[in-house]
Amino acid sequence: MSQPTSYPLTLRGELTEPISRWLFLVKWLLIIPHLVVLAFLFIGALVVWVIALFAILFTERYPRPLFDYSVGVLRWAWRVGFYSYQALGTDRYPPFTLAPRDDYPADLQVAYPERLHRWRALVQWWLLAIPHYLIVSIFQGGVGYRFGGLHLLLVLYGAIANLFTGKYPPDLWGLVMGINRWVYRVAGYALLLTTRYPPFRLGE
Repeated sequence: MSQPTSYPLTLRGELTEPISRWLFLVKWLLIIPHLVVLAFLFIGALVVWVIALFAILFTERYPRPLFDYSVGVLRWAWRVGFYSYQALGTDRYPPFTLAPRDDYPADLQVAYPERLHRWRALVQWWLLAIPHYLIVSIFQGGVGYRFGGLHLLLVLYGAIANLFTGKYPPDLWGLVMGINRWVYRVAGYALLLTTRYPPFRLGE
């Protein structure tokens, strides 16, 4: 029986302990420069998405420079999230770059697809992704959750545990990383970086 192939989008996040016990209280302030840059980058990603959709419809391909840009934006967002309140996994400040950085503890990669499905690109980002959107909304604060949702709650539990013990609980870390994998796979699918349907699982 053949083994299933890995999903095209992979997320790396290496917990770098010891983590400061108090820095999480001000990381919201420290990431403001990144949030400003990301706001413009995501505007560009929206324009790229529209162009890519038409390119896929006519050629079944995502233009490589546009693909690299979209992946870079997701990568930048993940590094900022890893440093801040999507994981609180490191105290190393994220680099200002779209490019991969092997020396940083967080990274995101997407295998470039040689061919994408035309019809699926038309419906995957809204109709086909609805089940995932509902699950992600629970993770991130919708569908009955308030105050930031389950994801942020788990990360803050990790920060409080680190505050008192100097350690991030390993099981909690695994759950936080699993949620991030799920969220970013869905984001990559919605951005048309792949037409392979995201798996319903937290693991690799």
